[in-house]
Amino acid sequence: MSRWRPPTPPASKYITPGGYRRMNEELQHLWKVKRPAVTKSVQEAAAQGDRSENAEYIYGKKMLREIDGRIRFLSRRLDDMVVVERAPDDTSRIFFGAYVELEGEDGVCVQHRIVGPDESDAKTGGISIDSPLARALLKKQVDDEVDVQTPAGLRCWIINKIWYDYEN
Repeated sequence: MSRWRPPTPPASKYITPGGYRRMNEELQHLWKVKRPAVTKSVQEAAAQGDRSENAEYIYGKKMLREIDGRIRFLSRRLDDMVVVERAPDDTSRIFFGAYVELEGEDGVCVQHRIVGPDESDAKTGGISIDSPLARALLKKQVDDEVDVQTPAGLRCWIINKIWYDYEN
């Protein structure tokens, strides 16, 4: 049995202004605060002598590799991003950045926002534009029915409300 997996399709390059700001703040924090602190602790551990059995040195080097990897990822990703700063001309339809209120078959209402893959968060209701639900919702209007295949089976939602808010 092989461990090979087919490559994943590239993620969408869209992001909201708030998502871009948060990713940029993380990059600046890693580069200007966290990396210098870890570098200093590695230097102090290296000054203690034998590095082969120095756990602080080994752990610090590992942390530096992880920080550098995240910095490289964020730098490349932020360079390629397209920041969507305004609502579309037709705000009666669902596009990137839309807040949507959906009503399920059981009468329960949920709210989601269609965001970029780097800022999707189930806790806040942000769903990736690459997700099956978001793909099904795109270009729909209020009172349209949306059927989405989920691991639990086919789910049907009715769109109750659509709005845009680019302040967040």
